[in-house]
Amino acid sequence: MKATLAGAAAALAMASVPGTAMARDTISIVGSSTVYPFATVVAERFGRTGNATPKIESTGSGGGMKLFCQGVGTQHPDITNASRRMKKSEFELCQSNGVKDITEVKVGYDGIVIANSVKGKHIDLSLRDVFLALAKDVPNPDGSEELVANPYKTWKEVNPALPNTKIEVLGPPPTSGTRDAFNELAIEGGCKSFPWLKAIKGEDKSKYKAICRSVREDGAYVEAGENDNLIVQKLEKNPDAFGVFGYSFLDQNRGVVQAANVGGVEPTFEAIGSGDYPVSRSLYFYVKKAHVGVVPGIEGYVKEFTSEKAWGDQGYLGEKGLIPLGDDLRKSMAKQARGLKSMTGNEL
Repeated sequence: MKATLAGAAAALAMASVPGTAMARDTISIVGSSTVYPFATVVAERFGRTGNATPKIESTGSGGGMKLFCQGVGTQHPDITNASRRMKKSEFELCQSNGVKDITEVKVGYDGIVIANSVKGKHIDLSLRDVFLALAKDVPNPDGSEELVANPYKTWKEVNPALPNTKIEVLGPPPTSGTRDAFNELAIEGGCKSFPWLKAIKGEDKSKYKAICRSVREDGAYVEAGENDNLIVQKLEKNPDAFGVFGYSFLDQNRGVVQAANVGGVEPTFEAIGSGDYPVSRSLYFYVKKAHVGVVPGIEGYVKEFTSEKAWGDQGYLGEKGLIPLGDDLRKSMAKQARGLKSMTGNEL
């Protein structure tokens, strides 16, 4: 009865939407390029059971959040994928645009890899190496506690143990959740290895963030769009370049690209799932509850994604590179997802 009333209320809320926008019987999903392959497989399986196959667009996590939070009505997406958690500012944007009830679903884990062609040299990077190679401003090479515009041109200049090749890293744009997570986990992780930079966090958080998460813009880091497959293709052609993307794309392209160890840890399924690999992150999708009961199939899609046959230890998403949640967390998350529990925003 409660579900019927909720569906009726949602339909009523959207009654003012123009007829052309209402004519949609296919789930609309946007967001993360990293979650895209997993969501696509789930959508295909869901479509084989007599449902309309959901339409999925790879817009990047940030781009997906903007679209998702624009409002209620079938001209707006029903679900957005994200390779990092929703930001408080995004939750507030949703609220201000009438997207009041949102269900958060953590689906598993992924590692961000720094990879190159198998024709190139396999390397081991520290987080400090990553920071010194890619940050916009870095500590003066003379050892003094002052920042200078990044002067490093080759990996060998960063660390004598690394190859004497030009620093060229292809990676995602600022709209990408992978970029957000990479900046926070890898670049900031290396920044914190300098005690005097780490100390700034306690004095001025904005200044600290500006230093420790800013990427250089002099050509050493190349924004390669949201298409991770394109990065892999470019690495094939240039063995000296490196690319930043999710573990699942490494898994799908073994024999073509190889991942650097980070902090002495190889990005394996087990190391990412345990958190031992230092550049690991959680993956999510978010459901707009006002569209449930209006756009057909949303509950069924959520049920398919959170089924053991999909995201379980032996699930078909594991074959695509998704690293599953632990048994207890997976069970509680499935219950939360299928019950369409609303976020409060306090946890962000």
